[in-house]
Amino acid sequence: MDTSIFIARLIGPMFVVLAIGLLVRPDTFRAMANEFLANRGLIFLSGLLTLLAGLVIVNTHNVWELGWPVIITIFGWLAVIGGTARMLFPDTVMGIGTRMLKDKTLFTVGGAVEGLIGLWLCYAGYLA
Repeated sequence: MDTSIFIARLIGPMFVVLAIGLLVRPDTFRAMANEFLANRGLIFLSGLLTLLAGLVIVNTHNVWELGWPVIITIFGWLAVIGGTARMLFPDTVMGIGTRMLKDKTLFTVGGAVEGLIGLWLCYAGYLA
């Protein structure tokens, strides 16, 4: 199995499950996000894990050729950037996150986009 398919099989279902949660239980996810943003230690830990996951993807799948696998590389680099930001600038992350949570449409739009990307990756990983 090639690396693109393997990673798509991991990320796709995770995105789909997260999207379902965001769309079906937005109040629960908003409450969890508020609790998360109130804890610098959790922000740092999530940054550490996100950076690690991003580095795993970038080091095993740094593909910049036109086609669906490039989305995996882009997510890997976004994870590296996001993880680094959480570790180095937790207060900034807290401020941005708090402002984003005030937008009521964020979970709906974010969940829909994440769900579509997740379904697309599931298709690429399992059916294509």
